[in-house]
Amino acid sequence: MRTKSIKKNSINVVTLGCSKNVYDSEVLMGQLKASGKDVTHEAPEKEEGNIIVINTCGFINNAKEESINTILEYVDKKERGLVDKVFVTGCLSERYRPDLEREIPNVDQYFGTTELPLLLKALGADYKHELLGERLTTTPKNYAYLKIAEGCDRPCSFCAIPIMRGKHVSQPIEKLVKEAEGLAAKGVKELILIAQDLTYYGLDLYKKRNLGELLEALVKVEGIEWIRLHYAFPTGFPMDVLDIMKREPKICNYLDIPLQHISDSILKSMKRGTTQQKTTDLIKEFRSIVPNMAIRTTLIVGYPGETEQDFQILKDWVTEMRFERLGCFTYSHEENTGAYALNDDVPEEVKQDRANQIMEIQSQISFELNQEKIDQTFRCIIDRKEGPYFVGRTEFDSPDVDNEVLIDASKFYLKTGDFAMIKITDATEFDLYGEPV
Repeated sequence: MRTKSIKKNSINVVTLGCSKNVYDSEVLMGQLKASGKDVTHEAPEKEEGNIIVINTCGFINNAKEESINTILEYVDKKERGLVDKVFVTGCLSERYRPDLEREIPNVDQYFGTTELPLLLKALGADYKHELLGERLTTTPKNYAYLKIAEGCDRPCSFCAIPIMRGKHVSQPIEKLVKEAEGLAAKGVKELILIAQDLTYYGLDLYKKRNLGELLEALVKVEGIEWIRLHYAFPTGFPMDVLDIMKREPKICNYLDIPLQHISDSILKSMKRGTTQQKTTDLIKEFRSIVPNMAIRTTLIVGYPGETEQDFQILKDWVTEMRFERLGCFTYSHEENTGAYALNDDVPEEVKQDRANQIMEIQSQISFELNQEKIDQTFRCIIDRKEGPYFVGRTEFDSPDVDNEVLIDASKFYLKTGDFAMIKITDATEFDLYGEPV
């Protein structure tokens, strides 16, 4: 029988997947800390503690594989006496708990996405209702995610998120303002608003799309200088948000709006509720109201029935629209989704080739757009020092997914967490180089 590890009673939280999971881990850690628990986030092996909580992702195949491999890695450590307990929570656990319990029984307990009080109890902590929005942030001190809603009511045929996260539930404006004030008091200067669907915000609470009113309230929070919008949906987008974006300097001229595809037949099968013409008109309207807006989108290639013609339509459209930022995924055939009944008929290598072609087009667009920035000066936030560079971002760039501005640390000193005016001196497809003015 294996011996118990000699590590002190310490909890290490490991987060996989998207920014929504990062937020959930931060809330969990805030609750644990309030109960007097010793808690770390993704600590190095020597300091990782004897209790592991893995917050999993179950969105697409690659993410599921990474989650399962991480669970197996820690179960192995448990077998070898390096850790004492392994708990699993998050989307994969919500979606596949019976299978996981059967296949990986050595995990101490599995929890779903809505079972935070039960997870805390298993960790010897109490759920504290009075900790309104308080959490241990894991991002650099200058930015934090603010989750304004949970779940999704959209019927998209390819997406398993409603299965894992449930129906759309908005957070009240006053609660979010209080959370933002708490973050600002800790030195956070940039709020990144996240939800499965920002566009839907407020419909359940206020009987109207209320993202605009939330933004009007958040811009009044002292200390917050940038507010960034992630994950909007194209159908029913509240256009008053654009007027506020144009008027309010605190709201970054930036929008993340996953469009998924543009061929009408694919959009119809995906149940996106829009057409190529409507989507194109919407993007053109965005750009006419906020001319210098950076638009980030995400596309899916290899959806069931996607023909060469559908893919050509998508390629031509990406070339025409010249998005500032673009990511591309290959279609993942997910059980219990609408598209699962369809024949997953695009071979894996064709999916991958199509994704590569899209990213090649985007790479050229990004290069050309970045070249135009040379000799321009931008207000940048400095996230960190890495190797020989200070690493910053403009308002047109979100952390982890977009361009970074690299400043030579041997020539210039900048303080992380501060804003600086940076003149761009050089540019590649996905990075800018600059120096302080």
